[in-house]
Amino acid sequence: MKSGRSLYLAVTVFVVLGLFSGAAAVLQNSGSEEGWRFAGVQGLGLVIPVLFAIGAVGVIWLGWSSFRLSGIITSTVAWLQSGRDEAIDSSANRLIEAINASFDASANQAAESEQHLMDSHIQIQLAHRQQKNTEAIIYSMRDAVIVIDEYDRLLMANEAAGKLFGFDHKDSHRKSISELIGRQCSQFVDLVISSKKSKARATRREIDFSPAAGKDASATGRVFDCVVSCVFDEGDQICGAAAVLHDITREREVSQMKNDFVSHVSHELKTPLASITAYSEMLADGEAEDEETRKEFYSVIQNQAKRLNRLIEDILNISRIESGLIKVSKEQASLTMLIEEQRQMIKSYAEEKNIKIIGQKPIVFDQVRVDKDMISQVIVNLLSNAVKYTPAGGSVRIATEVDEIEGVARVTVSDTGVGIPEEEIEHVFEKFYRVKANDKQAKGTGLGLNLVKQIVEKVHAGTVFVTSKVGEGSTFGFELPLATREPAAVA
Repeated sequence: MKSGRSLYLAVTVFVVLGLFSGAAAVLQNSGSEEGWRFAGVQGLGLVIPVLFAIGAVGVIWLGWSSFRLSGIITSTVAWLQSGRDEAIDSSANRLIEAINASFDASANQAAESEQHLMDSHIQIQLAHRQQKNTEAIIYSMRDAVIVIDEYDRLLMANEAAGKLFGFDHKDSHRKSISELIGRQCSQFVDLVISSKKSKARATRREIDFSPAAGKDASATGRVFDCVVSCVFDEGDQICGAAAVLHDITREREVSQMKNDFVSHVSHELKTPLASITAYSEMLADGEAEDEETRKEFYSVIQNQAKRLNRLIEDILNISRIESGLIKVSKEQASLTMLIEEQRQMIKSYAEEKNIKIIGQKPIVFDQVRVDKDMISQVIVNLLSNAVKYTPAGGSVRIATEVDEIEGVARVTVSDTGVGIPEEEIEHVFEKFYRVKANDKQAKGTGLGLNLVKQIVEKVHAGTVFVTSKVGEGSTFGFELPLATREPAAVA
């Protein structure tokens, strides 16, 4: 750039000097016309080369300047371009970093959301499984279970509840319990609704079903222990109630039977004890002045003592058999022989009532493996019962039958007594049970027939049975397995 300027100054100086030279020549020759012409031509000839030189030098300088300027511009543009690229690269890097950071944050959030979604899915599956398990437990319960919401609509009920109250437990959801159960058992509906309104944690009450309650015929005459519990949400607000009904009919019956047993046994114990006490006091007071009166008193005391002893023995024997503590001594014996022995023993008692006891001829093979004392007691109980419930002038027949195909020996005791109502026949072998219609006919504790059942079925693996018709009489009997025949000895 500096060399260009120097060249341009030299040419300018040269041109100025040329102009001054031309001007001097003009002044020197200005005196004549030819002198002016010569001076003009000389000046023009000097000016043209000078101008040309100046133009050339200017062109050269301009070209050089342009070249330098182009370089400068190019450099500037390159510098600006490089700066812009660096700025763009920096901005791009920052933008990429920001995008990457955003992507990372989004990825983390997505991962957290996915994990949360998976956790929620697992929790839903667990809750669903727990619900299924709870439903399976409720549906498998023998007790009736009913769950309602805050609007007294059915949420859940098991099959036992459906059978008890007579509705379809699968297709009755969201139906009002008043519509479903109200007609069958309004007492239960009132209990559930009142318990929910009172916000009681648990309410317990016994509910008796009337004979017409429920569509299930087996539900009539039954007693249920009903427990109603309110269901609360997290805000301690009632969101429903759950009720469980446990059938305690059998427990009530057993409890009543125990009460009856105590009452009967107390009465049975009291009667002979009262007789023994009274007659012993009369003997002690000397009221029996003659020997015959004293013998009569002794006989009464002895008979009442035997009666008392039989009662106690029956109770103890039943208890021993049920607990498995009774000692059993089995041996082979003939049923016909055992029957004949007991028939002779009961014969005098039957003759007092003018009742005839009919036996049968011995059977060729009626051997059974039994405890003789126990089977003798069975036969005595059946014969004494038949005589007890047969009016005077009647008869009692005892027979034995052998069924070799079935391998059993069958004993039947038939009477012409008062008979047993059909609806009570299935209960006669139950402990402490007595036929109400025959209470006036004879007294007892209801232990005799139960003892027969215990001895035959539990001790000897046999069976008992009964048939009866009111006014015509009854037939009691039992079957025992025949003893195995031993092969005859070969001579």
